[in-house]
Amino acid sequence: GPISALWYFVFILPMFFFTPDQSPGLPIAAAVRTGFADLSTALRDLRNKPGILRFLIARMIYQDGVNGLLALGGTFAAGMFAWRTFELGIYGIILNVVAIGGCLYASRLDRRLRSKAVVVMSLLCLTVATVRIVSTGLFGTAAEKAYILYGLLVGLAFGPVQASARSYLAQSIHPDEAGRYFGLYALSGRATSFLAPLSVGILTTATGSARLGMMALIVFLAAGFLLLLRTPYPAAKVEG
Repeated sequence: GPISALWYFVFILPMFFFTPDQSPGLPIAAAVRTGFADLSTALRDLRNKPGILRFLIARMIYQDGVNGLLALGGTFAAGMFAWRTFELGIYGIILNVVAIGGCLYASRLDRRLRSKAVVVMSLLCLTVATVRIVSTGLFGTAAEKAYILYGLLVGLAFGPVQASARSYLAQSIHPDEAGRYFGLYALSGRATSFLAPLSVGILTTATGSARLGMMALIVFLAAGFLLLLRTPYPAAKVEG
């Protein structure tokens, strides 16, 4: 906790302290009313842009699964293998180091294959990794090695699936609309973020099995993957 607080203090708070505020300085009540009015307008506009709407829904679904996998992966390992703070910390460091390499290489793939292909491939990797992770309890003494191996696959994919999704949206909208649609993008990533952990918790409680509970994440990843396959690229492209 204190280390995280120090990290925020050093690397985030200075931005708020020293970056000038360019807002018009509306009173709080007026700013809230304006914000909700803008949100309502943006949601109405989505009816005329079915591709972007489908992209946002697909992203909302699969991102729930990604967030659940990142949040609960360590808990799953702690329960299955009795990992303590040290092992979990090392595992987290490994994942993040691998993620850096994954993002660097994915940036090249994004330019070569386009964003949709990178997101689709990343989701496929995450789905396969999750399937294998929840089956590691079947591997006996090799379980931890298998978990780490497929955890590395998660590390390779979870960065690109987020970065290329932003690229996907950026190439689907006019620059003048960036604030509006990236606001909806952020909202769609938070509005249902509780569903995947809740589903895992309910299924785990009902079955008494953490492995079966984690399988709920596969549903989110696979559903988002299938919906994204039917989304045009760019998302604003008129489907024929």
